[in-house]
Amino acid sequence: MAAANIPYKIYLSEEEMPRTWYNVRADMKHKPAPLLNPATGQPMGYEDLRPVFCDELIRQELDDTTREIPIPDEIRDFYKMYRPSPLVRAYCLEKKLQTPARIYYKFEGNNTSGSHKLNSAIAQAYYAKQQGLKGVTTETGAGQWGTALSMACAYLGLDCKVYMVKCSYEQKPFRREVMRVYGASVTPSPSTETEVGRRILAEHPGTTGSLGCAISEAVEKATRTPGYRYVLGSVLNQVLLHQSVIGLEAKTALDKYGVKPDIIIGCAGGGSNLGGLISPFMGQKLRGEADYRFIAVEPASCPSFTRGKFAYDFCDTGMVCPLAKMYTLGSNFIPSANHAGGLRYHGMSSVLSQLYHDGLMEAVAVEQTKVFEAAEEFARVEGILPAPESSHAIRVAMDEALRCKETGEEKTILFGLTGTGYFDMVAYEKFHDGKMTDTIPTDEELAESFARLPKVPGQD
Repeated sequence: MAAANIPYKIYLSEEEMPRTWYNVRADMKHKPAPLLNPATGQPMGYEDLRPVFCDELIRQELDDTTREIPIPDEIRDFYKMYRPSPLVRAYCLEKKLQTPARIYYKFEGNNTSGSHKLNSAIAQAYYAKQQGLKGVTTETGAGQWGTALSMACAYLGLDCKVYMVKCSYEQKPFRREVMRVYGASVTPSPSTETEVGRRILAEHPGTTGSLGCAISEAVEKATRTPGYRYVLGSVLNQVLLHQSVIGLEAKTALDKYGVKPDIIIGCAGGGSNLGGLISPFMGQKLRGEADYRFIAVEPASCPSFTRGKFAYDFCDTGMVCPLAKMYTLGSNFIPSANHAGGLRYHGMSSVLSQLYHDGLMEAVAVEQTKVFEAAEEFARVEGILPAPESSHAIRVAMDEALRCKETGEEKTILFGLTGTGYFDMVAYEKFHDGKMTDTIPTDEELAESFARLPKVPGQD
């Protein structure tokens, strides 16, 4: 179909929303490695995980074979408050770049949480409520996940305890206040509230924290508080499953106009939005039905894919969580205070790590100054102020479009615009004032962190 017939925004009807989540693991030849008990080194099953996670979420976490999992009607009804989300043809950006490439982005920021995180937050809160729990604990980096979970918990009448990475807690006070509007309690991490927080502070005095630190505190709080469980906003198989609504909607919208993307791009911290966006397309690739080029974009300050090791590691800095096989910089690695707080995690989803290891996707790392240059250019032509995390995908989408300008290729590019940056004005201020720097870990720093990876049989 001619480009002139494709609207600027493609909206699906509520009836066209997905009725099932898509589980990409069902089509993977090499399944993600199982979680291991750090004490025994043995794979963890349903009963092993019950003290930490909700029962139904454990079943989803361990299910490597069911391709489609029904979305409960109550969750679909909640989704209708902000879904289906628009698929946007970036005509203005194409014109600005003078590229023959066709650029589309799936915009997930049209809700109060400002991001895609609400897709999984409502699902996890729903299953906690169904189990009869009193509340949940979690961590948050930039604050979108904590905000989303606080919204979901308020809707369902659950208590919500959030440990927020300290540098983001200080940089984004208004994000913190939105969480409190929805009834959540918010604590900067690492804190003195938990044993693991006190231990991290003793080992790293004055640390700005990391997602790995906050996870440790949230897990400890959940396991020591009756009637509570821990929920996570990224990395886990169940979260990528819930986020598949992003890719399913995007594919349905593209199919309506006969459009097939050549390149699909997403930012990557833990992997939830990237995994959700690419899932149905990756399924086609795994089944041999179609081919796509997938690009994960991560910050150069926290380069899990591009400089990490594919190994079993702790999911948290306090080493209280199970071991997951993933691309990791080491659970002891604490990245610099990058303004893309949602990407400051030492590891990557086991699903995405396996796909990357199998050569089914690629990854690039970009410096934050270049990211903010792209963010500002995008905002000026497309009218949306993007989150720093999303802007990593924007940077590489623009780079690919400019490459098409050089070659004359008319490639179709799809990227995920995961959220808005209206609470990230401290970051934009530092960029405008010339105070933003690029802090990239040295090989020596990474080697020191790798040396502390847990000893697992069969792992180098």
